[in-house]
Amino acid sequence: MRIELLGRVRAFGDDGKAIEIRGALLRGLLARLALASGRAVQSDILIDDLWGADPPADAANALQALVSRLRRTLGGVWWVESVFGGYRLAVRDVDAFRFEDLLARGRDALITGRPRKAAELLGEALGLWRGAPLADVGELEFAVSAAARWEALRLSAAEDRFEAELRLGGHETILAEVEAAGARHPLRERLAALRMRALAAAGRQSEALAVFEHVRGRLDEELGVEPGQELCDTHLAVLRGDYGHARARPRLPLRLTSFVGREHELKQILELMETSRLVTIVGPGGAGKSRLAVEVVIRHPAYRSGRLWFVSLAAVDTPDGLVDAVLRSLGVRQAVPAAPLEQVAELIQDDPAILVLDNCERLVEDVAQLAHELLERLPYLHILITSRQSLAIAGEAVYQLGPLEEPEAVRLFRDRMAGVRPGVALDEAVIADICRRLDGLPLALELAAARLRTMSVTQIARRLDDRFRLLTSGNRTALPHQRTLHAVVEWSWDLLSDEERTLARRFAVFTGGAGEAAVEAVCGSVYVLDSLVEKSFVEAAGGRYRMLETIRAYAAEELRRSGEQAEVRAWFVRHFRLLAEEHEPALRSHDQLRAFAVLDAEHDNLIDAMRTAIAGEDADAAWRLLLSLYWYWYTRYDARSEKLVADVLAFGDALPADVRAVLTAIQVLGGNQAVPPAAEARPLIDACIRTGAVERFAVAVPLVLAAVTVYGFADLADSELRKAREHRDPWARASAYWLEATGRGDDGDWQDAMEALAEALRRFEELGERVGLVMTLNSLARVHSIGGEHEAAIAALERGALLAAEIGIGEEIWHLTELAGERSRAGDQDGARHAVELARSLVNPRVRRHSEIGLWRRVAELHRRTGELEEAEQAVGELAALGGALSMDERAVAQLVAPARLANLLAAGRVEAARELFPAAVQTCLNERAAATAAELLARLLLLEGDAYGAATALGLSQAIRGAFDRGEPELAALAAELTDRLGAPRYEQAYRAGAEQSRHEALAKLSEPVG
Repeated sequence: MRIELLGRVRAFGDDGKAIEIRGALLRGLLARLALASGRAVQSDILIDDLWGADPPADAANALQALVSRLRRTLGGVWWVESVFGGYRLAVRDVDAFRFEDLLARGRDALITGRPRKAAELLGEALGLWRGAPLADVGELEFAVSAAARWEALRLSAAEDRFEAELRLGGHETILAEVEAAGARHPLRERLAALRMRALAAAGRQSEALAVFEHVRGRLDEELGVEPGQELCDTHLAVLRGDYGHARARPRLPLRLTSFVGREHELKQILELMETSRLVTIVGPGGAGKSRLAVEVVIRHPAYRSGRLWFVSLAAVDTPDGLVDAVLRSLGVRQAVPAAPLEQVAELIQDDPAILVLDNCERLVEDVAQLAHELLERLPYLHILITSRQSLAIAGEAVYQLGPLEEPEAVRLFRDRMAGVRPGVALDEAVIADICRRLDGLPLALELAAARLRTMSVTQIARRLDDRFRLLTSGNRTALPHQRTLHAVVEWSWDLLSDEERTLARRFAVFTGGAGEAAVEAVCGSVYVLDSLVEKSFVEAAGGRYRMLETIRAYAAEELRRSGEQAEVRAWFVRHFRLLAEEHEPALRSHDQLRAFAVLDAEHDNLIDAMRTAIAGEDADAAWRLLLSLYWYWYTRYDARSEKLVADVLAFGDALPADVRAVLTAIQVLGGNQAVPPAAEARPLIDACIRTGAVERFAVAVPLVLAAVTVYGFADLADSELRKAREHRDPWARASAYWLEATGRGDDGDWQDAMEALAEALRRFEELGERVGLVMTLNSLARVHSIGGEHEAAIAALERGALLAAEIGIGEEIWHLTELAGERSRAGDQDGARHAVELARSLVNPRVRRHSEIGLWRRVAELHRRTGELEEAEQAVGELAALGGALSMDERAVAQLVAPARLANLLAAGRVEAARELFPAAVQTCLNERAAATAAELLARLLLLEGDAYGAATALGLSQAIRGAFDRGEPELAALAAELTDRLGAPRYEQAYRAGAEQSRHEALAKLSEPVG
């Protein structure tokens, strides 16, 4: 709730919409309560303030009725609270009090020498006014006094703002306002003084003096008094010319292009300059420090006063040259040999001024000494420094300037592109990629845009791997170290010591940045790491260090030239192999969140270490890295992993037999392609068992057991399950129980399945392993769902989804999809759609695309349940497209979509098309171990064909196959009820038992009979 009193009385709800307050008394009551600022107002005071000397006969009841009206109007009794003897408005957001707060803060900023902040706060305060305060209740006595007070504060706030703007040199922007205010308040002396100062600063000295004479005459004529001290002092200052024309604007580097972005940085640096006399802008070469400094100072009052000097030190490399450069900027062609520093101080004088020292990195110590001495001698001097490292002296405020954020980088590139090839439509995605790969460095982006004279953006993007040869078309009038990207980085490189260069070139192997421990392990020393940060060669954030890609590319070339590249890369591979091996077991334990965090942070380095090992033909390091990351990639899918698996397998006989077996199984059975036929899968499983890969690698246990279950290799099931239960790794043993439960449930053995699930849940809880818990909870939810226990199923799925989100596993899409299905079965279609939309929002390149199969099936199902058959069929089309993306052939795609498409056809009553599609749907259900679903589809088909008895028998077959009737599916309950109505209860039971009493094997065989 928000109340406005600085104008007509208004109220606004929490949604920002205006609330109509009808009646002057009602507005008066609201205003009076609001004036109390959250304090209670006694009833007798309210009566007196609202009705004055003529209250109604029953004033107390009249007030109570008015309060009730106000409560209804505001939307709730809680807004106007009854307290002992009165009432309290439970609203603190009142514009009048916000105005007073801003005014107080603005005055404080003005008093403490922060005119820019003062102008901002006071401008915001005055912006709250909409007219005369309490305008529509002005006849009430309390309103008259409150309005008079606020009007006085408003005028005072305007004067304070004029003062702040004058101190900032903004006389031109406020002159019209000051003159208008002076006309309204001709006897206000402070306002007259401000008006005189603004006129004098604008070069209108005679008009300023005329203002003084006019005000003095009015004061004498109307009040019989002389002007006060402030006005007289201002008169004398105007006569002396203290407020005369601003000096000629200082010479600054020529600005031939527009300034894009950096609004936030400008504001922050200007605020720093209000509180610090020495501000240093630090950043890497090409970040735009010099241009930003220019933009800062032209917004500073010193620019308008002319007391600003810009000194470029890019070509200066000696202490004597430093002072000479400063003197030249002050207009001196020859320094006094004995005392050049005194000469500088005398020329700047003891008045407010700014000295900008640009490109100080070659003379940091000398600039630090100069700045210290000048600041000590000249108390009103401010110095702005640009450098690739700070001065590190007392009183220095350092502003770290980084690259442009991507939106600003794109804006800059497009702006510079327009100057080279105006009107050309370009691919936004390619431009964004160029900006990212060039680190958002303004100079690099400008050099890239310049290449558009002869190249397309696509060509530029393709050649960025050789950026130093590409980006050489710089400004011919710029200093040599600013003309090419290579020269920019080389300038910084030359400033490093030998030890710093050694660390910098070795650091180039870290594609993903690094922590201090990794730097020490790979580079051999971290003693000068902070120095590289100080010199803007390395960035530090969150305990990690990284190089901009452009700097890293330069350092990598220096590493190649040094002759130590092979040795450093070997250290790099060794370190990250050991890191991966150390954290692999933790991924499957209670410590997995920490392990995932470590591997997440080092993921790019781990990938690069593996590629380095492969390129260096280090088969041992390559496979150890790969298998240590397998479970990580299972939960955080990375498409690059499949190529890496293939590359490591290419080592062939150089790999141990068990390693080769498990990697081949991962490639074929655990990849992102279509599921292979049983004849192809069996030899892979046999090889994992024969070579001992299952015993050696814990992650091979679920891979092999899942394949045994899915393909129905009964001769292996019991023996492999028994061995897995006795595995040396506790996580592998827990996985064995979960997979046993899955197999038992698929076979209809619900009692044994529940026992195995309970054991798996216990073991995963004991381990604290969230991924296993998620999978077990989903299996548990399936059991509850079949039993019609929707609340228990949803609770298990919700817990699983929360755990999946906590660990950030890619399978979160699958879990949300299952939750959507269960909500739909429970009748909560809105909740189901919400879960599906959330799942769709999580689709990204780091999620296995197989997760999307269930998602699109669920989308189709939800539309079908609500009668949206056209949308349901569109979802089936998306599913088919996904199958194509997964490299499935036409037949495999047709089978993939068959169950969902058949369900749509049955819902639409298209019997012939459904009958034709049924064999493909049955085959898909059998392949996916969902044969009971095929029996349920058959029941619907037979009913549409008029065979109610056969439909009831088919429902019985679903129980024979699954081991239980699906009591949680409302569509099956409705189907059973319809069949009972058609057949009668006895005949329905007879038909149902005819299917349910068959063996599972017989029931599976029956599924093909209707189309035989």
